[in-house]
Amino acid sequence: MTILPTLQNALDNGRALKIISGLHNCDADRVAATVNAADRGGATFVDIAADPALVRLAKKLTHLPVCVSAVEPEKFVIAVDAGADLIEIGNFDSFYAQGRRFEADEVLALTRETRELLPTITLSVTVPHILTLDKQVQLAEALVQAGADIIQTEGGTSSQPTHAGTLGLIEKAAPTLAAAYEISRAVKVPVLCASGLSNVTAPLAIANGASGIGVGSAINQLNSEVAMIAAVRSLVEALATVSRTPLYV
Repeated sequence: MTILPTLQNALDNGRALKIISGLHNCDADRVAATVNAADRGGATFVDIAADPALVRLAKKLTHLPVCVSAVEPEKFVIAVDAGADLIEIGNFDSFYAQGRRFEADEVLALTRETRELLPTITLSVTVPHILTLDKQVQLAEALVQAGADIIQTEGGTSSQPTHAGTLGLIEKAAPTLAAAYEISRAVKVPVLCASGLSNVTAPLAIANGASGIGVGSAINQLNSEVAMIAAVRSLVEALATVSRTPLYV
């Protein structure tokens, strides 16, 4: 599938930044604040819940590509009809606290079902961090064969940092960085490294083979839109310090 040119360019240069408002976040005011921060802070695209009303809201607020996240393929259809530019199966982090697990077979089945419903839309799929690294790689390869255009990693919720400050930020990002390293060397599509990242670890994601990063709670849980914009800009600046040759060409 063809990825939007602005997004493709950012991925090619390891500068893609996705700001995530949250798969379960249907609060229009909070979503609007996150979208505005992404737009004004210089992000590449935004990721919101697959709700048509939120999609229409986001399209009014920004010219950035709007990605929608869900784990029910039928939700993607109405979100795309409302104007979503690309779709994401995943952002599973919010489910783990509920005891909901996504195993490889289910994620692969969701991908195939989604591809049947929407054969031409750009499709990103998250590889669950609950799988061992070798199983994550195997699933990523199968997802690409099933039609995934972008693979997203995760892992922040499984990390238990034991230190404060910079060392703690690196510990927090370790699982998703490891997944990005392994998966980016196994598939020929862009890998987006997400979950547990910060301006400290954003460059590490690119150095480990990712084409971009996804950041959610570090932005959407801030209480001030000014602070949210500043946080987005710090991530943009961190990504600008790294250059890379695409691994998937």
